[in-house]
Amino acid sequence: MKKVGVFYHPVFKTQGYLTLRPRLLDFPGALDAVLQRPNVTLFECPRGSREMILKVHPWEMVAMVDLEDECRTAYESVGGVVAAMEALARGELDRAFCFTGTGGHHAGRREFWDSSCFNDVVIALTQVREVSPLRRFAIIDTDALHAGGTLQLLDDDQDVLHLCFCRSDYCSLDGLAVEVNVFQPREQADPGRYLEQVRSHLPRVKEFRPDLLVWYCGFNAHRDEYSSLGLTEVDYLAVCDLLVSLTGEMGIAMQVVLGGGSLHQVAAAVIPGIIQRLAED
Repeated sequence: MKKVGVFYHPVFKTQGYLTLRPRLLDFPGALDAVLQRPNVTLFECPRGSREMILKVHPWEMVAMVDLEDECRTAYESVGGVVAAMEALARGELDRAFCFTGTGGHHAGRREFWDSSCFNDVVIALTQVREVSPLRRFAIIDTDALHAGGTLQLLDDDQDVLHLCFCRSDYCSLDGLAVEVNVFQPREQADPGRYLEQVRSHLPRVKEFRPDLLVWYCGFNAHRDEYSSLGLTEVDYLAVCDLLVSLTGEMGIAMQVVLGGGSLHQVAAAVIPGIIQRLAED
C-alpha cells in the first residue's frame, strides 16, 4: 500500500481567504472514513518559515502579505506544502494531499492577487532542492484560472515541466511551459473533451522524467463554480485516476495541492475520493 499524508490545519476554514473558507465546512469530518485506512495519516500543517519564503519572494512583498488580513493563513498553507514535499523527498510518504487556506499559483516574484499570497509550490520545490537529491518536477495545473505567477517564477528553470489546463493557449520555446485552452461555454461543456486533452499531454511528462509530480487541483472548474469549465465530481476523480496511473507507472511520488474553489459540497464529494485513490496501489 502507498503511504499517504494528508496535510490540514483547522485555521483554513476560519481564517483562510474569505472565498476559500466555505469549501472546508465539512472538514476534517468528511475524511473520517478514509483516515481509517492504515496507510493514510493526517498531519497538521506547520507554519512555514519566513526564511524559506524569502528564497522566492523579496522582503517587501512578504511585508505586504503580512499586512493583508485575507492572507493570515498563508504561512500554514506554505508550511503544509513544503512539509509534504520534504516527506515525499525523504521517502517517508509516497503520495500527499495538501489543504490550503490561501491560493498559490497567481503569486509572482513581487506581486500577489486574487486568493494567492505566496507561491507555495515554487517555494516547496526550491526548499526541497536544497535538502534532497530531487531536481526535476512536473506540475499539472487543473485550476480554472491562469497560473501566471508560477509561469513567471519558473521561466528560466529547465528542470520543471508546467502543464496548465485553463483558458489560454501557450507553449514556451523550450516546450517546458504549456497552457491548454480547455474553456467551453457552460451549456456546451463536454467533460470527455477535457479529459482527452489532459490525457493527450501526459506523454510530455513521461518524456520529461520528473522526480516528483505535483497536481495543482482547483475545484473552481466545476460546472457550478464561478469560473466553470463544465466539470463534475466524476471528472475530477477521472483526472486523479490518470495521474495516479501515470506516477505509478513511472515509479515517482505524487503531491496534490488544493487550488481554487469555494463550494463545500464539491470539496466533500471529491477530496475523500482523491485521497482514497492516492492510498491505493
